[in-house]
Amino acid sequence: MTDVLTRIGLRRMSSRDPSESHRVATPLELLFDLVFVVAVAQASQNLHHLISDHHVGQGVLSYLMVFFAIWWAWMNFTWFASAFDTDDWLYRVMTIVQMAGVLVLAAGIHVAMVDFDFLLVTWGYVIMRLAMVGQWLRAAASDPIARSTALRFAIGISVVQVLWVARIYLLDEAAQFWSFFVLVAAELAVPVWGESHRRTNWHPHHIAERFGLFTLLLLGESLLASANAMIDALGEGEHIPELLALSASGLVVTAGIWWLYFAREQHGRLGSFRAGFTFGYLHYVIFAAAGAVSAGVEVEIDEITGHTEIPHEVAGLALTLPIALFVLSAWAILLQPTLSRIASAVVVTGCVLIGASGLLSAGEYMVSALLMAAIVVVLEADAAKRGLLAEPVRTI
Repeated sequence: MTDVLTRIGLRRMSSRDPSESHRVATPLELLFDLVFVVAVAQASQNLHHLISDHHVGQGVLSYLMVFFAIWWAWMNFTWFASAFDTDDWLYRVMTIVQMAGVLVLAAGIHVAMVDFDFLLVTWGYVIMRLAMVGQWLRAAASDPIARSTALRFAIGISVVQVLWVARIYLLDEAAQFWSFFVLVAAELAVPVWGESHRRTNWHPHHIAERFGLFTLLLLGESLLASANAMIDALGEGEHIPELLALSASGLVVTAGIWWLYFAREQHGRLGSFRAGFTFGYLHYVIFAAAGAVSAGVEVEIDEITGHTEIPHEVAGLALTLPIALFVLSAWAILLQPTLSRIASAVVVTGCVLIGASGLLSAGEYMVSALLMAAIVVVLEADAAKRGLLAEPVRTI
């Protein structure tokens, strides 16, 4: 069998060693992430426009719904790739099919968020998920030890995709809305059921790196929004001090988010079944908050330049609440076990103050940036006191 696979340019898809040394993200995974950033950018831009157009509730809800599809498809591929990546031509083709599904999903994000028409988003999502079914079936055929787990994943994903399609064509608008959350629960249950029989051999270092890299790409959206503030200031010749202050504050906030996320190594916490699920599932909050920060910056630009009539406090909260949510979730998921009680209290208090700063009559973005910088200082001081400073990275 192995000789046959070799002749057609394939490798046997068996479980990889979870302790494999020098396991890093592949160029294909990096390309995969870039395609997903297209979808995230669409979601963030539409959130920005809906908030600026006085549709705050609709914007936030539809953003969270669309972001689930983005995050869940990305995370499932990432976990599968960590355990079974063969990087042969068939694996690459199946991954590219998933990328095509991402682009279909991205094309449907505007009508999904504005009109709650999820037809195109659903089909893009289903394309991605059915490609994953093909990957799991290949793993089942290649790896006898992982076969039962792989078949559980393939069956579970397939059943839920049939329900997603049936939801669009068989249910009325109200039933489609409520059934969305039922099917989200079903999606979340599939890996729990699949891994409960036998855990797949995902690689802790690889998983931690992949999640970190995707966070960096999301932060790129925030940097782009800050750059837009400076471009607008120079281009229009108006509101220059405010826009430059917003741009500088956006840079400080983005740097602070990066600092918080990468302040502690995470791979050591990913050895158990429960820790892996907690880390992966709760990252929905981290990713969604990071993606929404850029929308908040753009809303602030609209408010400063007079391109929106929403109250100043709404514009401020559009920026400060995602920042606060990121800080809180990063503390709870990534940092809390390594912090002293005093440091934890300071971080949580700073998080509350960042969120509340959106209600200020002016300068909320500068206040949030200063608070973020203060949190970073406390974090580093606590690390130094407890001997948790990271070793510098050296190259040979």
